[in-house]
Amino acid sequence: MAAFFTEEGDLLVPSELTRGPWDPGAQNAGPPAAAIGRALERHPGGEAAQIGRVTFEILRPVPIAPLRVVVRTVRPGRNVELLEALLTDSEGTELVRASSWRLAMADVELGDGVPEEPAPPGPAEAEHKPFFPTGEEIGYHTAMEYRFVRGGFLEMGPATVWMRMLHPLVEGEHATPLQRVLVAADSGNGVSAALDWRRYVFINTDLSVHLHRLPEGEWVCLDAVTRPEPNGLGLSDTALYDERGPIGRAAQTLFVRARVT
Repeated sequence: MAAFFTEEGDLLVPSELTRGPWDPGAQNAGPPAAAIGRALERHPGGEAAQIGRVTFEILRPVPIAPLRVVVRTVRPGRNVELLEALLTDSEGTELVRASSWRLAMADVELGDGVPEEPAPPGPAEAEHKPFFPTGEEIGYHTAMEYRFVRGGFLEMGPATVWMRMLHPLVEGEHATPLQRVLVAADSGNGVSAALDWRRYVFINTDLSVHLHRLPEGEWVCLDAVTRPEPNGLGLSDTALYDERGPIGRAAQTLFVRARVT
């Protein structure tokens, strides 16, 4: 099992490495988000541009079944473009919609007025901690490496965790920096859970990732906090880093409910 996906024609066929922790037949949102990111950065016209923001609207659970990604340009432009991507199953059922701003890059002299913010302590200084029980031997939880600076899967509250892929996104390809961020960013809600998952459901309906630069190296750090409210809504807010410093931010809108027993 070498990769999250295998490419067959215009389809991406997922492996068990994409399996999420809640439903054995559904994927964690990270691999589909990275697959959409792969399609966005391959869309014509992006050779000297970077994805500055991508928002994923999760319409329904993504099955462990062949998927198709289609991208179109909504608003063309020399400097700024709005792209739209649609992830479907092989029968055309819509699973995830995404919109993304792609911006032209240029050399800009900023002077000395921009302070450098350090990254959290690096992965070499962080600690491996166990994933919560999923009932499955193979899944997203075994496809990624996690090292915690603070918090943990079995600890409620804010968390700072370094993550890296242990397998390629697509068989035979090297994961790009954008793919490395997107495969990890959806985990902000999971690593910083503020409620006991045995008593509550807190499902993200979306994921929005803003990037002012792409990560360097294999590791991506999530410094995450989740804020549930008694009105049944919540927000997961995640600062993103590489070992050099900050690279962006991710946010997730949460649907919060007590589990029915």
